[in-house]
Amino acid sequence: MPTANVNGVTLNYEVTGEGPETIVLINGLADDIESWGFQVPDFVDAGYRVLTIDNRGIGKSEAPAGPYTSRMLADDAKAVVDQLGITGFHLMGVSMGGMISQEYALAYPDDLKSATFACTYAAPGPFCSRMFAMWGDMAPQLGVPFVMRDVTLWAFTVPFFTEREDELKEFEEGMAALPMSVDAYLSQLNVIQTHDTRDRIGALSVPCLVLAGEEDILIPTRLSKQLHDLIPGAQWRTVPGGHACLWETPGPFNQAYLNFVRSHS
Repeated sequence: MPTANVNGVTLNYEVTGEGPETIVLINGLADDIESWGFQVPDFVDAGYRVLTIDNRGIGKSEAPAGPYTSRMLADDAKAVVDQLGITGFHLMGVSMGGMISQEYALAYPDDLKSATFACTYAAPGPFCSRMFAMWGDMAPQLGVPFVMRDVTLWAFTVPFFTEREDELKEFEEGMAALPMSVDAYLSQLNVIQTHDTRDRIGALSVPCLVLAGEEDILIPTRLSKQLHDLIPGAQWRTVPGGHACLWETPGPFNQAYLNFVRSHS
């Protein structure tokens, strides 16, 4: 896969499709570009070119010393799209990627036709902050794969556990085999612990969609709704599933996103 040497780090990326407009997808915590496997084919079939990027610290990108911030990773994404000469694109980030996308939209609004913030928040608040602090304590003692096993419990709904055990086992095996160092994990974890756009996000003029899983308990849906309420004119959509709705119910997730993007193409 191609790489870009930007901001002192080598980042892995992939461009799929040849559509006249581009969708740029930003990963969540400890997710590499393979995590978009249920989205990229649908978006390409809908006529879009898709750019995915391994954030610093994951996948085939380098993992320089941290901690990282949402603005730092937004600047990384900006450097990649600039190197590729991409402008006027649609940006979507999920979870941590939604935080990075908020910073991108605030810093570089002229690049965007639309921005979508999925399963994310403007600030973590006391509930999420306590959860993330536990992950930070667990990772050095028990390892990143153990923490990701815990994340699986929060990410999917009860019906997924009871009705789709084969798929669940695939996700659990993938989590257990995650090749991410503790240092890189903690560097990315800092992004979701320190992100806060509450006093700035209301200035956005880019067309925005805030998208959430109806049963998200990891980043509670109410936090996504609070983010939506801070952005004048933003659209709000929920889809079936929990925090991992892009994997658990990709059909409704993809359709909700494409309906929004088409309205701004």
